[in-house]
Parts: sequence; C-alpha cells; structure tokens
Amino acid sequence: MKIKVQPMGDYQTNCYIVHINDMDFIIDPGMGATEWVIQNVSNPVAILNTHGHFDHVWSNAELQKRLKIPLYTPKEDVMLLSDSSWMPSLPPSRADVEVQANQEFDFNGVKVKFTHFPGHTPGCSTIEISDAMFSGDFIFERSIGRTDFPYSSPVQMKESLAKFKKIPYDKTIYPGHGGTTTIKQEQLYSDYWMANL
Repeated sequence: MKIKVQPMGDYQTNCYIVHINDMDFIIDPGMGATEWVIQNVSNPVAILNTHGHFDHVWSNAELQKRLKIPLYTPKEDVMLLSDSSWMPSLPPSRADVEVQANQEFDFNGVKVKFTHFPGHTPGCSTIEISDAMFSGDFIFERSIGRTDFPYSSPVQMKESLAKFKKIPYDKTIYPGHGGTTTIKQEQLYSDYWMANL
C-alpha cells in the first residue's frame, strides 16, 4: 500500500490517495484537489469522505464527473454536501453510497471500513484501509475536532472519544489536517479531551 497526501486550500486540508492492489482510493478531495488527484491516480475506484465539511468535499462533484467513480459519504453528513452555511459557494455533490454507521465495504478483496465517531459532525467517521486509519477531523496529533460548529455535539464527541479509547489495536492515523500519529498515541490523551469538553 502506498499513500500520497497533499494539503489543499486555505485550511490545508489533507487529500489522500491510497494505492493498494492496483486500485486508487481518493479520500477527502478538498479545494483545488482535482488536478493533483488526476495526475496521481492510475486506476481510481472510489471517492471516500470522512465527513461533510466543505474543505473536505469541495472537489467531490468534479472528480465524480471526470473519473466516473462513485462517492461514499457518511449518511448523517450527506446534507452538508449541498448546504454549507459558512461556505455558500460550495459546489454541491451527491453521494452515490450513503454510508451507514460502522459499515464495511469490499473492493475486490480490499476492505474499507467506516467507523462512526460523531461529534465534530453528525456523520464524522474514520476510514480504515489495511494498517492505516484516516481520521478526518475527529482525531489529530494531540488534538481533536472542534465541537462549536453547526451540527457539532460535545456530548457525542465525548462518547466517540470513549469508544476510540477502547480500540484494542494500533494503526497509523492520517488526519484531515497536520501530520500522522497513531491510535495508541492519541488514546493517551482521550481522558484529557473528555474532561475538557
């Protein structure tokens, strides 16, 4: 498995391309991601959203059209794909697959697992492929996603952090902003964030 990353737009939102078994998965194509993605894929099969915030989904529709591949978005965040209260110029997109909470998909033997961790947004999810976890804006290196946005919930974030703390294995975390970390490393801070939400 090879992972390419490029921070996109004013918010430096990480767009990822995961190349595994001769397939390319595009995760969170933000503002201005289209050309970089097209230049770096050979066999794209799906666009995957960790959540619906504009800086993670901006190039969804353009890539769907140009690559003719399906878009997978957590069901609870589908409404954000066409309605961004603070970014009305968001190009609307439509999910081909509305991902249910904790749903897993099989792409010719490659397992793609969505795990629901609401709080930052109602549908906020991590995406696991092999030994990598793409955490969107749920978990960052020594930080967590904000819970003061429309549709955010500090209560749900606490519940999600408690769930995250119980994950029994370790993987590298590739967050929506900033550098990589690991599950075990960020579990050390779960109690601190739960106490301060």
